Amino acid sequence: MLIFLLLGIALSFVPITFVLVWIRYRKGNSAPQQADSLSIATRGRISYYELLQATDSLSESNLIGSGSFGSIYKGILRSGTPIAVKVFNLQLEAAFKSFDTECEVLRNLRHRNLTKVITSCSNIDFKALVLEYMPNGSLDKWLYSHNYFLDIMQRLNIMIDVACALEYLHHGCSSHVIHCDLKPSNVLLDENMVAHRSDFGISKLLGDNESDLYTKTLATLGYIAPEHGLDGLVSTKCDVYSYGIILMETFTRRKPNDEMFDGDLSLKQWVSYSLPKAIMGVVDATLVTPQDNHLNKKLDCVASIMKVAQDCCVESATRRIDMEDVVGMLKKIKIQLLAC
Repeated sequence: MLIFLLLGIALSFVPITFVLVWIRYRKGNSAPQQADSLSIATRGRISYYELLQATDSLSESNLIGSGSFGSIYKGILRSGTPIAVKVFNLQLEAAFKSFDTECEVLRNLRHRNLTKVITSCSNIDFKALVLEYMPNGSLDKWLYSHNYFLDIMQRLNIMIDVACALEYLHHGCSSHVIHCDLKPSNVLLDENMVAHRSDFGISKLLGDNESDLYTKTLATLGYIAPEHGLDGLVSTKCDVYSYGIILMETFTRRKPNDEMFDGDLSLKQWVSYSLPKAIMGVVDATLVTPQDNHLNKKLDCVASIMKVAQDCCVESATRRIDMEDVVGMLKKIKIQLLAC
């Protein structure tokens, strides 16, 4: 009788043990092995009070930038993760649409050269995007602040990064995206000086079988394609035009409507009139010196870069090159520059 009792206990104990082991196994498999602080931050929305705590109540000392629809603050989460918080100015009616547009555009985009959105914070009277923090700031800062300097290779790498981001937006997404507001202040640099496109507040999504559309929203003067400024017609070729202007600006260190140009010349016209013979007078003087052992080769590379920029800025949108071609051309120039 005792034997049967022990056997019954043993038989009931085995299934219970099996169930406990199986539950433990399932838990072990579902738990992340080693989640970093950034992935922890992406698990859910961050509350308004967490953002206030991270940014010291949106302190002005943490203000790192501002745009048409709001301000950007640096913050640090409890986990120690640095973040950038884009707070939308809801006194502007367009800010609501800008917030919705950025959320829609960035929800499904994944590319190393696009600024990563960690999460969002939204209620009736507060809307913000929590973004990956870019410790090296913007391309605009590196071009025009006296304490910063980029050599030729760094500038070329940055512009290849930007071109790769646009190639993805124009050709690599299920819905093609037109950024509509390309400029150096929207090119952000991470700790490794890798460039990331940011600020999709006035971006446009092209639907199936759609190649262009009309908009009343104007981008930044100096970077707008002619058809966008005159007729409100935007397409991916508008981004190509803006990219060409930034490419010229990056290697000349002259803004599109620099007051130093003679008469009513623009950056595009100044470069066009100066090439190919006067490339030394066009290139940023800090990049090359007459004593440079590889001066001619470097000038040839810059001249080739300016030719790519000009091909991007052709007046007729249909004659402009695609970003796929731009990426290929700039990578070839990079190989030439590495040989210097």
